[in-house]
Amino acid sequence: MNQRPEAAADAQAPDSYPEIHPRADRPETREEFETAESGTGTVVFLHGGNVANWMWESQVRALPDFHVLTPNLPGFGARAEEQWATLEATADDVAAFVAKNAEAGPVHLVGLSLGAVVALQVAARHPELASSLLVSGAVVSRVGGLPRALSALQIAFWEREWFWRAQARAFRLPPDSVELYVRHGLSVRRANAQRMLAQVYAGSLPEGLGRYGGRVLAVAGQKEPGVVAKSFGLLRGKLSNAHFRLAPGMHHVWNVEDESLFNAMVRQWLSGSVHPDLVIPA
Repeated sequence: MNQRPEAAADAQAPDSYPEIHPRADRPETREEFETAESGTGTVVFLHGGNVANWMWESQVRALPDFHVLTPNLPGFGARAEEQWATLEATADDVAAFVAKNAEAGPVHLVGLSLGAVVALQVAARHPELASSLLVSGAVVSRVGGLPRALSALQIAFWEREWFWRAQARAFRLPPDSVELYVRHGLSVRRANAQRMLAQVYAGSLPEGLGRYGGRVLAVAGQKEPGVVAKSFGLLRGKLSNAHFRLAPGMHHVWNVEDESLFNAMVRQWLSGSVHPDLVIPA
């Protein structure tokens, strides 16, 4: 695409966007919880780029003994009218949210896809904030070739309902999440999506990531694109003590593809170890 991304996107943006009404049981900040007697602390889930905080519903329900926070990132969900600026600004936004809302004690960051990339930025820019980091499907290497071309098509079809329904099928979303996914996708401003994708696909390995001293688990679905495996290699160079694992048979959005395994992985990681069903990459 030869023209400036912001200009191209703003020129094609519609005058209005569908209104999102978050469900009461998919809260931005989960306020009803049981604090674990052992002081297990706060878990912060960061959502992917085509969704919002509601994607973590199963994970919130699976952790009744933790204080769980599921913020919407700028430009998504209840914040769809806000402008996406940069990955760095988004990381600072998350850090401010956590500082204001987290309980005393350890904070655990969990991110998938875009949320994983943002979580890495948070760890690099605010290394004291979280005691552990779990990232799934983090793309930190430059994306080119066919995936980049498909990204341009994605932007072109961004405001078409059929595109979002096709995406839902590709991600194997359960039937009860499809309508919410479609409605949310249509609410995201094309300009925000274009800026965000351009930043992620340029290669987003954060400066200063090596300063992070907490525990790290980097996971990917076994059937994810090769760029994720390439990203593993870059992350190894910055996080020498990190654990790297593959989820057998899984694709990109596997927190809904296999909720039981994903939830068990998170819980075991919060307890201090790696789930044995995850596979060490060759």
